[in-house]
Amino acid sequence: MIPATYEQWRHCIQIDCGIELEPRYIQACQQALDGGRSDEAQRFARLYGQAHLRRVLDWFERAGRE
Repeated sequence: MIPATYEQWRHCIQIDCGIELEPRYIQACQQALDGGRSDEAQRFARLYGQAHLRRVLDWFERAGRE
């Protein structure tokens, strides 16, 4: 399932994947996606679409504030 909401995304990462959304993990993911400019981000966008990439970037930003 591709998450459509922040809550679904958070559940997917923390419960389904067993990954804690710790600051270090969030920062590493944000760096890897580089605001949508990195090769990794472009691969992600090709697979899931530009709109979903933007949502995921926003969700990582939100998780970093919580």
